[in-house]
Amino acid sequence: MAEDTKDGGNGSREQSSSDEAALSARLGNLDHRLSEIRGNRKIGTDQSEAESGNGAARASAMAIGFRLSSELVAGVIVGALIGWGFDRLLSTSPFGFIVFLLLGFVAGVVNVVRSAGVAPGKR
Repeated sequence: MAEDTKDGGNGSREQSSSDEAALSARLGNLDHRLSEIRGNRKIGTDQSEAESGNGAARASAMAIGFRLSSELVAGVIVGALIGWGFDRLLSTSPFGFIVFLLLGFVAGVVNVVRSAGVAPGKR
């Protein structure tokens, strides 16, 4: 505290006010640049929403939905068939069916997640 009462105290106040002015100018510049970027994104999303009303875009979305649902159903059916086959061969009914049905469900969900592009993986 004793140092603030000496002659150097006024210099530090002037420096802090100039630092605040520079910071304020930088914040204003950043705000202006962010608003421009947000405006450009808003224009891009408005255009894509207008295009998505087309029949071709809707058909494409339906095709993706059917593909994802068929991958899930196929995984469950294949798991159930493998489990049923093991039960018939080894007479372990219903344990093989239940285990492979659950494994088929998990495999189907993993395939759906990969196909949807949520998780990285080989296609």
